[in-house]
Amino acid sequence: MVQEVATEFWAVLVNFWFEGVLGIDFGRLLVVAGILIAFYVLRGLFARIVVATVRGWAKRTTTNVDDLIIEAVAPSLKLLVVTVGVFIAGQYLALDGIGAIIIDKLVQTMVAVAFFWALYNITKPLTLVFKRLEVVLTREMVDWLITATRIGVVLLGAATILQIWGIQVAPLIAGLGLFGVAVALGAQDLFKNLLAGLSILIEKRFGVGDWVKVDGVVEGTVEQIGFRSTRVRRFDKAPVYVPNTEFADSAVTNFSAMTHRRIYWKIGVEYRTSKEQLHQVRNGIEAYVLGSDEFAKPPEVPMFVRIDAFNDSSIDIMLYCFTRTIVWGEWLEAKERLAFAIKDIVDGAGTGFAFPSTSVYLESLPVGSPDIFEPPKQIAPEV
Repeated sequence: MVQEVATEFWAVLVNFWFEGVLGIDFGRLLVVAGILIAFYVLRGLFARIVVATVRGWAKRTTTNVDDLIIEAVAPSLKLLVVTVGVFIAGQYLALDGIGAIIIDKLVQTMVAVAFFWALYNITKPLTLVFKRLEVVLTREMVDWLITATRIGVVLLGAATILQIWGIQVAPLIAGLGLFGVAVALGAQDLFKNLLAGLSILIEKRFGVGDWVKVDGVVEGTVEQIGFRSTRVRRFDKAPVYVPNTEFADSAVTNFSAMTHRRIYWKIGVEYRTSKEQLHQVRNGIEAYVLGSDEFAKPPEVPMFVRIDAFNDSSIDIMLYCFTRTIVWGEWLEAKERLAFAIKDIVDGAGTGFAFPSTSVYLESLPVGSPDIFEPPKQIAPEV
C-alpha cells in the first residue's frame, strides 16, 4: 500500500517537473535562470574590464568630453549585456505563439530603453557643446535648450516603446491634442508665463545672479528662471517665486547692469562760513574725488561739486559723483572714506557742518511807546 502511494506521488512530481509552468518544464526554466544569472555576472565583468579599459583610453586624450560620454553610456551598455542574456534565454525556450511574441517585444523594449537611456545621459556631456552657444544666447536659454532636449528624448523613447507593443501613437497624439485644447483654455496663465519667460531670455533683461527690482513686487537676486516663474532671493534670504508675466509686463530695474554707482549728497555748512572758506571746502572735495581711483572721472560720467542752495539753516554744497565699483559693500567703503575726507576738509577750512536750528530776534520797544496794559487783580469777597 505504501509503495503504491509513493509510486503515484513520484509520478505526480515527475509530471509536474516536465509540465512545469505554461508547458515549460522546470529543467528548461532552471537553464534559463542560469543563463540570466550568467549574463548578470557578465554584466559586472563587462563593467570592470571593457568599460575600465575604454576609460583608460579616454583619459589619454586632451579633452574630457569623451570621458563624460563613456560615463553616460556605461549604464546602457550594462543593460545591453543583460538584454543579450534575455534574447539567448528566449531562443533556448523556443516558445510559440504569444510567448514568442512577448519575448520578442521584451527584447526590443530593452534595446529601446538602453538606446534612449544612453541618449538621455549623453545630453549632459553635450552641455559643454551647448555652452559655446552662450556667445550668441544667454546661459538661461542654453539651460532651457538642454531641458527641452531631454524632454524630447523621453517623449520619443516613450513613443517608440508604445509602438513596439502595438499601441498606435498617432491616434493617441490626436486625442491628446483635443484634450490639450480643453486644457489650454483653462491654462492660459501657464502659457502666458511661458511666453513671458521666453521674452525675458530673448531680450536679456536679466540673468541668474543679477540684482533686480520690480516696484511693489520684489527686490533681490535672481536664482532661477523657470518655464512658469522666476525664483528671486530677497536680501533677507527668503525666496520669492514670481510669475514671469510680472517681469514681462512691469518695469524691471537691473542693478547688476549698472556701469557705475552714484553718490548724491547735500552737504550743509554753517551760515557763518565765509566766501573763502566755501571755495576751500568746494575745491577740497572736488580735488579728493578727482584724485581718487575709486571714482570715475568726466567725460566718462558727470561729476559736480557746486554751491547749491541757501537752506533754512545751512549753505548747501551739492556733491554728485560715481564710483567705479557697483558692488554694494565696496561702494559703502568708498562712501565712508569720502565722508571722512569731507569731514577733514570742512574742519581744515575752519568752519563746521550746519544742523537744523531756529533763531529768535528780540528788539527793544521804541521811546514813547505806550505802557503795556495789565488788568487789575480780582480780590475774592470775604464770606
